[in-house]
Amino acid sequence: MRIHIASVFVDDQAKAFEFYTRVLGFRLKNDVPVGPFRWLTVVSPDAPDGTELLLEPSEHPAVPPFRNALAEDGIPAMSFQVDDIDAQYQRLKALEVVFVQEPTDAGPVRMAVLNDTCGNLIQLVQMKE
Repeated sequence: MRIHIASVFVDDQAKAFEFYTRVLGFRLKNDVPVGPFRWLTVVSPDAPDGTELLLEPSEHPAVPPFRNALAEDGIPAMSFQVDDIDAQYQRLKALEVVFVQEPTDAGPVRMAVLNDTCGNLIQLVQMKE
């Protein structure tokens, strides 16, 4: 058994697609119209056949309170691993990404948290060697 798809709820699929591809560097995997929305998934360019991230519309009534509670408590909705967090931080800051936590050591990892512009906090993690 392996993880096939993980999802992150987004306010606007088009805006999320732009952020997750143009800014974070993920690649389109699926874009299928489903009523007023899309089955829109992206993947890491390093693992094009790996786990897909579904940019899922946040239309269900339970989603806004859940996401707001996570954001208010500073809890990321998703975590992405990077090889060099300081380099990614500098690259993303140059693209005007807003970080709510700069790179910080936390036990066996170095981590930072950014705002994805679509209603979520996203954690970047670099494993220490």
